[in-house]
Amino acid sequence: MKSTPAKKKAFSKFKLDEAYKQLNLEHLILWEINAEPLSPTDAFQLHLDRLKLFDLERTEEGKKLLIDAILLEAIQAFKRLKIWKGANLESEVAHGAADYLITENRGYFGTPFLCIVEAKKDDFEQGAAQCLVEMQACQWSNQQIGRAIDIFGIVTNGEGWKFYKLDTLGAVYETLLYAVSDLQSILGSLNFIFQHCEQNLMQGATQ
Repeated sequence: MKSTPAKKKAFSKFKLDEAYKQLNLEHLILWEINAEPLSPTDAFQLHLDRLKLFDLERTEEGKKLLIDAILLEAIQAFKRLKIWKGANLESEVAHGAADYLITENRGYFGTPFLCIVEAKKDDFEQGAAQCLVEMQACQWSNQQIGRAIDIFGIVTNGEGWKFYKLDTLGAVYETLLYAVSDLQSILGSLNFIFQHCEQNLMQGATQ
């Protein structure tokens, strides 16, 4: 008899300890991003003032309006990158939809996957668990096409931002929490990550 394939677990069902075990982690490495702070553009400030007519704090959907605006402000200089919302993603053991997934700017969705963003109302622990297994899924998907590159991750509720990196050796790096009141540092960190995403498009291919 043929064996029944194991059912894949949803990313959202992973707890933090389960995510650690899935990635064979004992701890995360403190990551200090060496990035120059960036001032937001006047256009962003105007857009942000208008967004404040919405409730940006009480619901996840409201928070995503702020997240959308900040990501758009940071990524506009990187024409080779594209953000997909609600994109389907899977690995050998897990599956689900990523809140935001950054890839090469093409007319179709596909590998290599570069960066995951998880939007959570306030639960950063659950956001970290989901981000970890989604970064691993990105890495696994890239390996299927012979690409070995670092994967970046972000967990945010709009007001706070944490940045992650899964390197090709399996180590995971995590920053401290950035507050949106320090928007220049958030934009600088996003700029740093998106620069590396573009660089990763030109490296990591294997023969």
